[in-house]
Amino acid sequence: MDPDEILLDSEDRMEKAIAKLKNDMTGIRTGRANPGLVDSLRADVYGSQTPLKQIASVSAPEPTQLVIRPFDPSTIKDIEKCIIASDLGLAPQSDGKVVRLNIPALSTEVRRSMVARTRELAEEQRVAIRNIRRDSNKYADQSEKEKQISEDDCKKLKAEIQELTKKHEGSVNDVAKAKELEVMDE
Repeated sequence: MDPDEILLDSEDRMEKAIAKLKNDMTGIRTGRANPGLVDSLRADVYGSQTPLKQIASVSAPEPTQLVIRPFDPSTIKDIEKCIIASDLGLAPQSDGKVVRLNIPALSTEVRRSMVARTRELAEEQRVAIRNIRRDSNKYADQSEKEKQISEDDCKKLKAEIQELTKKHEGSVNDVAKAKELEVMDE
């Protein structure tokens, strides 16, 4: 593999790890309502598991309330069932047209567990980034062994891969820290 290809592949995969972390973080509850809270939910409608955002619009009209407006009012019961079955711990309230979710204030204990979950997710992505570094270094060694690049170029490439790793681990730390502050914000 060409050194530029190795670097581009590494950077692309590391960026995807950070995007996954950001996506995973949207599902973590904070003190205020966030439509991302229900993004991962799937309702059993029309004979299949369908993501909630494909069958309803989700909004947060107030800091402590989510409103889910189904495109087809006949799916309200299915939406309520999927919310009750989820691990969100929220009780849906329906008036036949919309489903309301009141988001209670988080206790200190729950906030701490959310921060712990945030740290777990961040560590998973740091490990993923380090695995990408390992794979990229392996490609660099292999390219050197096959005489595609010189020993000096291999060392330079590994140094650039390490720089990428540090940069992306820093991004993971920043995302995690921001989410922790958001969760702990009263």
